[in-house]
Amino acid sequence: MTWRSRIFFDLSGAALVLAVASAAWPGKAAEVSGAVQIRDSRAGTAAKRKDYSGAVISLNPPGQPPPPAPARHAVMEQRNKTFTPHVLPVLAGTTIDFPNFDPIFHNAFSRFSGQIFDVGLYPPGTTRSVRFGRTGAVRVFCNIHSDMTAVILVLSTPYFAVTARDGTFRLDVPPGTYDLNVFLERATDETLEGLTRRVVVTPEGLKLPAIPISEAGYLLAPHKNKYGQDYGPPPDDKVLYPGARK
Repeated sequence: MTWRSRIFFDLSGAALVLAVASAAWPGKAAEVSGAVQIRDSRAGTAAKRKDYSGAVISLNPPGQPPPPAPARHAVMEQRNKTFTPHVLPVLAGTTIDFPNFDPIFHNAFSRFSGQIFDVGLYPPGTTRSVRFGRTGAVRVFCNIHSDMTAVILVLSTPYFAVTARDGTFRLDVPPGTYDLNVFLERATDETLEGLTRRVVVTPEGLKLPAIPISEAGYLLAPHKNKYGQDYGPPPDDKVLYPGARK
């Protein structure tokens, strides 16, 4: 079976959508859409600003082997001391580039959960790449700047979407039966497991009812640097790297 895929942003620039068409179902893709509602949130973006972006909805066809990873690399930028996008879902086997667009050094790494990696310290205008072959959530940090965090969600399915600011999502899939899974970095595993369900997508598509995601019980643990030690005082990048932005 041959899979063709493309990744794009919607007009708002907020919702990452993966549209996948299979040669086995030419012209038969159906739209699945819906919205999430984040509850019991302690995060300012969700609680005060009603920002429900960053949840990942994926549809996994049961009993089918995953397709090969796309040849095109995914990208997680480092710009203005921020990983962008903050949440990046990819199909297992995908290689992700970590370009450094800041005028300072960075060191992306992950040392627990998901896939452990460390790209080392590298200068402005360069990039490092990592292949992610193990499914699961990978928490990404910078060994220099403790405030830089991100999540890479490695999936066994090519059908997924990231919610927009208003919580909406949409994705195109061939009609069929799927296991629907939800991911939100501030929800417990038990909460997310409780949201898993079996759905049937008809040729006319599927409009899902609102999906409530509770953040109750989630505890944000402070992370260590790549050596397992506490971070020191924030570096003065303007001193270390003349011309650096704050």
